[in-house]
Amino acid sequence: MVKRLLCRYFFNALLFLCVTAGSVHSLADAWVIDVEGAIGPATADHMVRGLEQAQEAQAELVILRIDTPGGLDTAMRDMIKSVLAATVPVVGYVAPSGARAASAGTYLLYATHIAAMAPGTNLGAATPVQIGTPGLPRTPTGEPEGEEGGTDTQGTAMERKIINDATAYLESLAQLRGRNVEWAKRAVREGASLSAEDALEQGVIDLVAPSTPDLLQQLDGREVGIGSGTLTLDTAELALYQHPVDWRSDFLAVITNPNIAYVLMLLGIYGLIIEFYNPGFGLPGVLGAVSLLLALYAFQVLPISYAGLGLILLGIGLMTAEAFAPSFGILGLGGIVAFVVGSIMLMDTELPGYQIAMPMIAAFALFSVAVLVFAMGMIVRARRRTVVTGLDHLFGAVALVESVHGDVAWVRLDGELWEVACDESLAEDDSITVDGIDGLTLQVRKNSEGAR
Repeated sequence: MVKRLLCRYFFNALLFLCVTAGSVHSLADAWVIDVEGAIGPATADHMVRGLEQAQEAQAELVILRIDTPGGLDTAMRDMIKSVLAATVPVVGYVAPSGARAASAGTYLLYATHIAAMAPGTNLGAATPVQIGTPGLPRTPTGEPEGEEGGTDTQGTAMERKIINDATAYLESLAQLRGRNVEWAKRAVREGASLSAEDALEQGVIDLVAPSTPDLLQQLDGREVGIGSGTLTLDTAELALYQHPVDWRSDFLAVITNPNIAYVLMLLGIYGLIIEFYNPGFGLPGVLGAVSLLLALYAFQVLPISYAGLGLILLGIGLMTAEAFAPSFGILGLGGIVAFVVGSIMLMDTELPGYQIAMPMIAAFALFSVAVLVFAMGMIVRARRRTVVTGLDHLFGAVALVESVHGDVAWVRLDGELWEVACDESLAEDDSITVDGIDGLTLQVRKNSEGAR
């Protein structure tokens, strides 16, 4: 009994020491969270949850290591909201050398408490591209043209609203962090960019650091505004903790890839079509339903065009109709055109990382024609064809009684002699129609004289 109590006390003490050591370690950590690649739902999920976990672990500092060409506006704003609400200092660090904080990355860098860059990096080009046209008409001064320029249309009016909103957003972040407001306007309206050294000289960033340890050394002793107060950083002896990308962010990155979401949607639709046409197998329906639900979740966070989605569904419907009701190719050709145009329009953004690959669209268009028009058409025609094998083809057959022996009548069908059973008496040369088959006996009815 005493031995058991001593073991329990020892285990509890060891657990307490481990927890305490872990807490002390977290208090001395500077968390590093990577923001790499195109900014989208997966990137935002990884960064936001990482920042929340760093605050729960009472980290001294969070470093966002940025290398991005830009991304989706909604994902960027979610990330910025989490940075602005953070209770721990957040440092934006464009690194390593050769990295960039373009477009959405510029907004994120402006939102951080301290902005830093490694030598050989750049930021800027913050003009929104998630709009309907490839480029904006410009005046010689770089401003979007309007009524004064004589080219004002509904489209350019909407574009000016987007530009003005983005300018005001980046300008507010610059004012909040005390950074260069004028250059922020130019980054949005003119797509201006800066190198690390020029950005430091113009007051866009706070420091240039060649490495993360050097960054910690330069941050030591700086004052940072957190909430309504200020905090003096003590970073010289901080240990670095690299926040890993977990399975949830990896999974989200996979299914929110526009090409993967596109494939999941089509697999879901085809699976359900096959299951509805040939119920009972189960596997196509289950896989189709799961794939379609995953695609719908991905579309919920992706910038999709509902007009494009509608054209894809219309195209699949027309190609399916061609299989059931051949129209000399009119329905099938219209379906192919609607499918391809809808696939191109599906992603309502011009960001390169969120476009569906043209080879994939072409491959699925050909696959759809093969499955929905040719294969399903052959199946439909085969089902409508008269049965020529087995005994089912005897139903409804008309024949003459060949011989009668006693009470048993015999007829010849398909070169074979069959015994028949009828409710009426039969004689030779009587016409009969087969109504059923009972073993080796045909159940027949006697035809009228005119049916012979």
